Parts: sequence; C-alpha cells; structure tokens
Amino acid sequence: MSGKRLSEKSELFYSTALGRAFLGDTLALLPTIPDKSIDLILTSPPFALKRKKEYGNEDEDKYVEWFMDFARHFYRILSPNGSFVLDLGGAYMPGFPVRSIYQFELLVRLVRETGFYLAQEFYHYNPARLPAPAEWVNVRRIRVKDSVNVVWWLSKSQNPKADNRKVLKPYSDSMMNLFKNGYTAKLRPSGHDISDKFSKNNGGAIPPNLLELANTDSNSNYQKMCREAGVKVHPARFPSGFADFFIKFLTNEKDLVFDPFAGSNTTGLVAETLGRYWLASELSEEYLKGSIFRFDRRLLQLATHGRLA
Repeated sequence: MSGKRLSEKSELFYSTALGRAFLGDTLALLPTIPDKSIDLILTSPPFALKRKKEYGNEDEDKYVEWFMDFARHFYRILSPNGSFVLDLGGAYMPGFPVRSIYQFELLVRLVRETGFYLAQEFYHYNPARLPAPAEWVNVRRIRVKDSVNVVWWLSKSQNPKADNRKVLKPYSDSMMNLFKNGYTAKLRPSGHDISDKFSKNNGGAIPPNLLELANTDSNSNYQKMCREAGVKVHPARFPSGFADFFIKFLTNEKDLVFDPFAGSNTTGLVAETLGRYWLASELSEEYLKGSIFRFDRRLLQLATHGRLA
C-alpha cells in the first residue's frame, strides 16, 4: 500500500468465504471497523526510505508521524488479548553509511503514546536478500549487506493470546539421539539446572525469535499469472512462511486477521488456508488485481464496479 493517501475512499474489491479485500485509503476503512473486533493485525508496511520506491514509501523524517495516524485506530480495533505484528526494514541516512533509528523511534511512540506493550521483538532474516546499499556494500566495501528486518510483536494487554506449541520446529538430530540414548539431569556450567524433563519429547523444538525466511518465489503461480495477465507484480512481498508463523502462533481458527497494507495479500491467503477470517486493505488497484491470482477464482466474489472485467 502506498504511503501517500491519494484517495479518501475505500470500497470492497473482492471477497471469499472467509475474507474481504478493500481498495482505497486504509484510513477511510478503519473507522468502519468495530472496537475490539480484530484478533491479529499482521502487516509489513512501506518502509521509511530516502530513495523512493514504486510502492510509495514515506521519507524517514516523516514516517513516524505518518504511521501514528494508523496506530491509534489499530489500538482501538484490537481485541483485549489480541496482537499487532509489525515487520519493518531498516534504512541508511542520506549520503552517509550510518543507520536511521526510525524503527526504534516508532516503537517508543507506539508504547508510550498509543498504549501498546512490546510482547517480544523478532528478527526476520532473509538469506537471499541482495547486497544493499550498493555504495557502501559493493563499491566502497565498508558495510556488510543488510539481511534482517526488525519485527515488533505488540499487544494491547500484558498477556496476549499465544501458544508456541502451534509453531514447533523439528528436533535436531542431536536432540533425537538424546531422546534415544537418554540424558542425565545435572547442573550445567552456565548455572542452568537441566532436569529430567529436558529429555521429554514434546513433539518439536521451541522456535527462536529469529525467523529465517528467504523470499525466492520468482516462479510462483502468483507471479506467473500476473505476467500472463500483464499485471504488475508487487516488488516487496513478504514470504508466506512469515504470515503462517504468526497466524498459527497468535490466533485460533475463526479469529479475525487484518492486514492494513496488504500489497499482494499474502496475509489474506494464509489466513484463509488456516481457517481464519481476514480483512485486507490496499491503496494500489494494480497490486490488488494481482492478489486475486493467489486465490481459487471459483471461490471469489468479485466486486461489480467493472474494474475486474
């Protein structure tokens, strides 16, 4: 979704059995969403960058103020035990190899002014990301490539709904050998008291707060169908595994998930697949048209304003 509000309207673009996608200004849609009705807000908005991108990012020095207009609504519509997950990329200051701290300024204001709690910070690591910015990384060779986004998991209460048993990872080979051969409970040199419960098989390992997710879907059905239809592919999609992790971790079936900067609507597709209700809002008609290809068209109800004919 573009950071520039080109329209003051929001209208239904398409729907499925579980969700609805809206075209237009999210700030026009937000007042229509009831208080405390959303269980999870999951989004990756345009980042604050000095070099403009085609998906409409705001300047770094204006970004925090721009985002706070949305954040006050997000707090209102979030359920008491709901969560707000915000994926943000970093930026360098113009002309210098030093970093902007806009993500951290935004976090402080979300907590101090809006009332959110920081439940936990995550880091979204994309090992396939290209080296950037080229001036500092490729040309002068004075920085390494930036491959991590910060992810703020925010909540309205101090005890939001969550269950890490829904996102367990496969055990390592060494852990499987431990289950097979047994483990002697003892005090570790670090001071941790490892009891005999450590050798209990719980069905998987608890994941860390570092999510390694490469976005390499260049041959996906979404991209193929966009190219065939002459529709622009969204240039900054997040991987479906990102949405899958947080929707499983923080919601139950039939909960309501909302992506206010939907882009190609990865969030809506994953929510639909997992049996959650969903809402999506996107300012670009081109990107929303492309997002239709993520869904089985037999299940879609297209809005009758002629745009999709």
